[in-house]
Amino acid sequence: MKANLFALALAAATSIGAIFTAQAGAADAGAPATRPANTDIPVRRVVLFSSGVGYFENAGTVAGDASTQLSFKTAQINDILKSLILEDLDGGSVAAVTYPSQDPLEKRLRSFQVDIAANPTLADLLKQLRGAVVKIDFPDGTAVSGTILGVEVRPKAAGKDQPVIATPILTVLHNGVIRAVDLTEIASITLADPKLQEELTAALSVLSQARDQDKKPVVIDFNGQGERRVRIGYVVEAPVWKTSYRLMLPDDPKQPAKLQGWAIVENQTDSDWNNVSLSLVSGRPISFVMNLYQPLYLTRPVVEPELYASLRPRQYAEAQKDKEMGGDGGGRERRMAPPAIMTAAPSAAASNADGTVSDAPMDPSRSVQSAASGAAIGELFSYDLRTPVTLARQKSAMIPIITSDIDATPLSIYNSAVLPRNPLNGARLKNTTGSHLLSGPITVLRGGTYAGDATIGNVPPDQSRLVSFGIDQQLLVDRRDGAFTQTIQTGRIVKGVLELTTQYLTSTDYEATNQSKNAKTLLIEHPIQTGWDLVQPAEATEKTDSLYRFERPIDAGKSLKLTVQQRHIAAQSFALLDLDIDRMIAFSREGAIPKELRDALVKAIGLKQALAETQRTIAEGEQRLQAVQQDQGRIRTNLQSVASNTKFYAQQMDKMSVLESKIEKIQSDLADQRDRAEGQRKELEGYLSGLNLG
Repeated sequence: MKANLFALALAAATSIGAIFTAQAGAADAGAPATRPANTDIPVRRVVLFSSGVGYFENAGTVAGDASTQLSFKTAQINDILKSLILEDLDGGSVAAVTYPSQDPLEKRLRSFQVDIAANPTLADLLKQLRGAVVKIDFPDGTAVSGTILGVEVRPKAAGKDQPVIATPILTVLHNGVIRAVDLTEIASITLADPKLQEELTAALSVLSQARDQDKKPVVIDFNGQGERRVRIGYVVEAPVWKTSYRLMLPDDPKQPAKLQGWAIVENQTDSDWNNVSLSLVSGRPISFVMNLYQPLYLTRPVVEPELYASLRPRQYAEAQKDKEMGGDGGGRERRMAPPAIMTAAPSAAASNADGTVSDAPMDPSRSVQSAASGAAIGELFSYDLRTPVTLARQKSAMIPIITSDIDATPLSIYNSAVLPRNPLNGARLKNTTGSHLLSGPITVLRGGTYAGDATIGNVPPDQSRLVSFGIDQQLLVDRRDGAFTQTIQTGRIVKGVLELTTQYLTSTDYEATNQSKNAKTLLIEHPIQTGWDLVQPAEATEKTDSLYRFERPIDAGKSLKLTVQQRHIAAQSFALLDLDIDRMIAFSREGAIPKELRDALVKAIGLKQALAETQRTIAEGEQRLQAVQQDQGRIRTNLQSVASNTKFYAQQMDKMSVLESKIEKIQSDLADQRDRAEGQRKELEGYLSGLNLG
C-alpha cells in the first residue's frame, strides 16, 4: 500500500516544475516595471536586556526609491510585527513592509481539490477523486483505464486456513463496463486530468514548504528623492546577557577590596555585528509574544435550515525593604560618572629581568579596565560600551563592565542550619561602584590566591549584601538551646471570666572559639519565631524576614558567648464557673496576679467547694435510695411466690413497711439538699457575674 501511494505521489510530482514556473511568471507579470533597488542596511546598535529580549537598530543610507530585505527566523516574525519601528529621514517616507503570509497548514491544504490534510490512505484519496479518469498499471505490464466510481471494502481470504482480511476495491467505468480492481495488486495509478495533477502536486508542495521554518524575508520599501538616512528598529528574543565577577580581598585590611565585573554577551543572530554600539540593560521590562504572523479565523456558527431545525434542551450553569532596581524613580535618565578605573598598589613585577615568570602573586586588576559607563534610566540600569563592538554571528564574548574599588568587610558567617560547628568565610559587600550589580557568580581571590566561589543577587548602588565562599575551620561555634519557660504576668476578672497574660521565653546560647592567630568578626544568624520579640540582646545588627543577625568581634585565641532570648506574650481566658477547683487554687497562689483578684478567687473557691460538698451529699443520697429500692424490689419478688396466710409472708410485709419509711426519709433529705444546692449555685453565679477586677 505504501509503495502504491508513493507511485501516485511521484507521478503527480512530475508537473511541479511547471507549476513553479507558472507561479513565477505570474509574479513577474504583476510586478512593477522597475523594482526599487535593494540596499543593505546593517546593524548599528544593539541593546540587550536581562529579561531575554534585545533591541536591534539597523541604520544606513538609501537613494531614491529603494528597498531593503531583512531575514528573520519564523519564530521571530511575531516579534517583528509587534515591535518594528521605521524612520526615513531627510524628507523620505516608508512605503510598505511586505513578508510571506502563513495561513494555517490545514487551511491551505483544504483549499485544493484534493484534501491531503488528514494524511489519507490511497483508498481515501481515490474516494476524493470520484469521476476522475485514471490509468491503472499492473505488475505484469497490463493496464486498465476508466472513470473512478468509488472505493469499497470486501472480505478476502489470504490463503487456506488464513484469516479473512478487509481489502480495498476500486471500481472504474470504461466503455460501459464496470470493473473491480484490487488496490493491493496494482503497480501505479496515473491521473489523466492535468489540472487535477497540478492540484495534487501543489498540495504536496505546500506540505513540503511547511517544514521549512528557517528564514522568512521582510522587505521594507522607502520612497523619496536623493540620498537619505534610514533607521529600522525592532525587538526580538535574545539570549539573556550574564555577569561574572572577580572579588579581590587584600591581606592588609587597610587596602581596599576590588571588584571586576564581566558581561557575557552572545550574538545568536544571523548577522555579524561590525562596529556596533552595544548597551547592556539590567532590568525586567515586560515582554510577550503575540500570534500576529499566522492568519486567524473565527469559528462561525452553523445554522440549520428552518425545515430541519429543532429546539435543543439547554443546561444553565449556576450564575524587607530594598528595591530590586536603583534609579531616581522619576523616569529621567540619570548619568553617573564612569566607575573608577581599578588601580593596583605597587607590587613585585610580573616578570624577572631575564624574562622568567616571577613568583609574586598574580594581580588581575593590573591590566583590566572597564569598557562601559553606567547610567540609571528610571528603574533600569544600562551599561553603555565606550567603543563599538565587533562580534561575528554565533559567537560569544566576555567584556569588562566594572573595574572598581568596593567596600568589603570580611566576616565569619554562622548559621547552624548550614553547618552545626563551623561558620563560613564571607564578607559584607556594599555596592560603592556606582553601578547596578546584576546577579551572578563571584570568584573570590584573597592575597592573589583563589579562596572560593560565591553568588550574589541584584544589588542596586549603595545597598549591601552578604557573600560566603568557604568554610572557616579556625573558628568553632557550639550552639545549645536553653530551657523553655512559661510565666504568668498579670490577670483580671471580667464578668466571671479570668483573663491571664502569660509570657513564654526561649533561650539559645552560642559559644565561639577563635583558634586562629588573627582577630575575626563573627556574624551569627538566628531564626526569627513569628509572633515573638527579641529580648536579649536588645537589638540585632541586622534583621531579615526570617533571621536576626548578630555581629561580634572575637580576638585571636579568645572565646565569646552570646545568649539570644525571644519572648511571646499570650492572653488566656477561663470561665470561673466551669473551671475546676484545683486550677483555681493554683491561680489563687500565683504571686503575679493582684491580691484583690486572688482574694476574689479564694472566695469563689469557697463557694464552689460548698456547692461541690452539697452535690457530693446528693450523690450519696441517690446511691442509698437506689440500694433501698433494689431491696424493696427483691422483697416484692419473694412475696409473689409465698401464700399470703403464711408467717414468712407477714415478715416480708413488715420489712416492706420499714423500707418504705426509709425511702420516704431519703427522698425528703434529697429534696432539701437539692434546694440547698440550687441556692448555692445561684449564690456562686451571682457572685461571679458581678466580679470585675484588675
